Amino acid sequence: MIPDRFTPRPVDPEPIQNHDMSVENNALNAIAPSRRYSIAPMLDWTDRYYRHFARMLSTHAWLYTEMINTGAILHGDKMRHLRFDGVENPLALQLGGSDPADLARCAKIAEDWGYDEVNLNVGCPSERVQSGSFGACLMAEPQLVAECVKGMRDAVKDIDITVKHRIGIDDVEHYDYVRDFVGHVSEAGCQTFIVHARNAILKGLSPKENREIPPLKYDYVYQLKRDFPNLEIIINGGITDHAETAEHLKHVDGVMIGREAYQNPFTLAEVDTLFYGAAPVERSREDVMAALRPFIEAELKSGTPLRFIARHILGLYQGQFGARQWRRMLSDAKLLKDADYSLIEAAMAQTQRQPTEA
Repeated sequence: MIPDRFTPRPVDPEPIQNHDMSVENNALNAIAPSRRYSIAPMLDWTDRYYRHFARMLSTHAWLYTEMINTGAILHGDKMRHLRFDGVENPLALQLGGSDPADLARCAKIAEDWGYDEVNLNVGCPSERVQSGSFGACLMAEPQLVAECVKGMRDAVKDIDITVKHRIGIDDVEHYDYVRDFVGHVSEAGCQTFIVHARNAILKGLSPKENREIPPLKYDYVYQLKRDFPNLEIIINGGITDHAETAEHLKHVDGVMIGREAYQNPFTLAEVDTLFYGAAPVERSREDVMAALRPFIEAELKSGTPLRFIARHILGLYQGQFGARQWRRMLSDAKLLKDADYSLIEAAMAQTQRQPTEA
């Protein structure tokens, strides 16, 4: 059964307003696509607790689930894997898989549950994912990816089917490779490509090393936009601040942020104003926690341990007085055991204390 509250809340694009970062360029003054700014799917990080928290900081940023493989949805606990609250929309489900029929079934399920997009993972380099014949290894099989996309597109009515991929695999580093991949898959009807601007090294590097060692080639992603002006091209990889985001938006349609949005989440508080033209809102970290409190208390009442939520808010006070105490208290297993919202209040109180003068 699909709970009633799982209904999408589409975001209407708004014109970008002038701000201090290179606003004279046409890209920032154009109509903003909803995926102008998105938060990357991150395994073990972008679960529904983090996504609800992120939504308290930005109304418009496009959110993604962790990658979920098709078998877990088709043969596992759907509620556990797919559950979300409607406040999280716009929200995309990222799928891992390579069987067109299974992906089509999962895409239809995602649409029925109220997701706004289904994204196919063609970028994860982990050996575990490769053993399931999906992720980055699929870049070597553009025809299969095209069949997967077509199967999903045929299965849904009103949501987007997108692909997230790398610029190459192993020692294949020439631009033609990714250009041909995008060209082939776009013929199956995919209109949105999220491009991690690094190669994926399938053997010899860990997933973490694959995020750091292969060089970034942003120019490849820019060239994709020039070669395919009618496609939505979103850039990902190594982007950490709003100035960089604004610079990339001169060349592409959207920017996807990864770990910076998780480890320094308060940066999201400026996204709606800078990239979606929303009116500036004075908002403190305490305001964010006040907005999140009803969700936390409802989860605690339903039996969710506080630690499931607390781990996602550890970075809220990054760079602020009391940040260390905030992190320490909300990651202490003894304090978290059977804790209620009062622990968060106590941790927040540590950030309000003024340092004693020597």
